[in-house]
Amino acid sequence: MVARDGRLVADPRRRLPGRGAWMHPGPECLAKAERRRAFPRALRVQGTLDAAGLRDHLGGTPGGMDRGPTPVRTESRKQVDPS
Repeated sequence: MVARDGRLVADPRRRLPGRGAWMHPGPECLAKAERRRAFPRALRVQGTLDAAGLRDHLGGTPGGMDRGPTPVRTESRKQVDPS
């Protein structure tokens, strides 16, 4: 993520110019970082930063960014003849 015009902007490809910071992609980590006021310190900017865009990017899902449905793992078990 980087700071742009007083806002936090997600930069998943790490291509935007300026000082960037990494954060675990989960809404609970975002909330904790906001409480600790970690973003201005990490990005070396003055004042507060609006995290609404970053929150939207994370999607509010427990695992962070929405990666689609979790694949279901099926096991094939061999049948044993009970006789």
